[in-house]
Amino acid sequence: MFKRLLQLSLLFSFFIVEAQAPSNYYNSTQGKSGFELKTELYQIISENHAPQTYTDAWTFFENNDATQEGNVLDIYSNCTFNFGTPEFGGNQDTGSGGNTECEYFNREHVFPRSWFGGASTLPEYSDIINLLPTDKKVNSERGAYVFAEVSNPNFVSSNGTARGNSITPGYSGTAFEVIDEYKGDIARIYFYMATRYENAIEFWVGNNENGDFYLDGSSDQVYQDWVIDLLYDWHVNDPVDQKEIDRNNATFEFQGNRNPFVDQPDFVCAIWDVDEDNCTFSSSEFTLKDEVSIYPNPASNGLFYVQFSSPLDQLQLYSITGKLIKEVQPKKEEEKVEFNQLKAGIYLLKVSHNQQNSTHKIIVH
Repeated sequence: MFKRLLQLSLLFSFFIVEAQAPSNYYNSTQGKSGFELKTELYQIISENHAPQTYTDAWTFFENNDATQEGNVLDIYSNCTFNFGTPEFGGNQDTGSGGNTECEYFNREHVFPRSWFGGASTLPEYSDIINLLPTDKKVNSERGAYVFAEVSNPNFVSSNGTARGNSITPGYSGTAFEVIDEYKGDIARIYFYMATRYENAIEFWVGNNENGDFYLDGSSDQVYQDWVIDLLYDWHVNDPVDQKEIDRNNATFEFQGNRNPFVDQPDFVCAIWDVDEDNCTFSSSEFTLKDEVSIYPNPASNGLFYVQFSSPLDQLQLYSITGKLIKEVQPKKEEEKVEFNQLKAGIYLLKVSHNQQNSTHKIIVH
């Protein structure tokens, strides 16, 4: 089964990090819920949306989609791309090539452009919230396939992104699955598209067969029931992180609007009523991350330590493919646990205490 940690999805807590929306930006949403709230958000994020050009996305990427090392942050691969065109030492797509992974990166419409009508459909085509830099080859392999959970992949990228048969209840066709680290990012983009283009999205049915598997032909719910369930799971289990917050703030400067589901993640359940019992998340409930210190991270020589100021019940280290590597139940007197002899790669550390969980990404060189 090709599900990197999705089998653990219900065990991971939803940790809210607040973005920096302007004061009073969402004041008019007070007291609203359901599709009335969605329509109010549509008004807010549409009013001052000043679309930039599709070409401007290259500059936005360079300023806001970089790794700590200054390379292109690509959700589809582990390639080391440089910004800029090839003549200046970069890997930006110039219209040819890209038949092998790690050759060029291009501009991916996360919600495929064929679903909404293509390059002539504005401002959808140049909306930076729906545009991410991705490996050109992997982008081509994705095409316009839906996002879902897959098994028996017939294509796997360098970071584990895969195309295969859907195992998501409600859909059995070909699908594309990103790694867990980016599932929430994808979901929040799709919730944004359903909201920002509320005035048009009901008319997108019929544009593309793959899109029709996702869309329900309405302007309120927008997506099929199985899609809402999937996206909500991804939204909860890959919560908003600093990378998304920074990009959302940059988006506001760039095109004048924001993704409200990055700013206030609980808008999702308040609108689509997918989890009424847990719709309001209190940041005070999730303090476990503050109790844990991981160093060095990135780790070198296959070694890192987990130090904690309060007793922990359990530490579980998983590979990016979902395999349990090591499980530790610290003794009461312990304040530090060592993880060693690890191969280079990306790991997820799940920390548990008193029915709270927090998840930490570990990079091992």
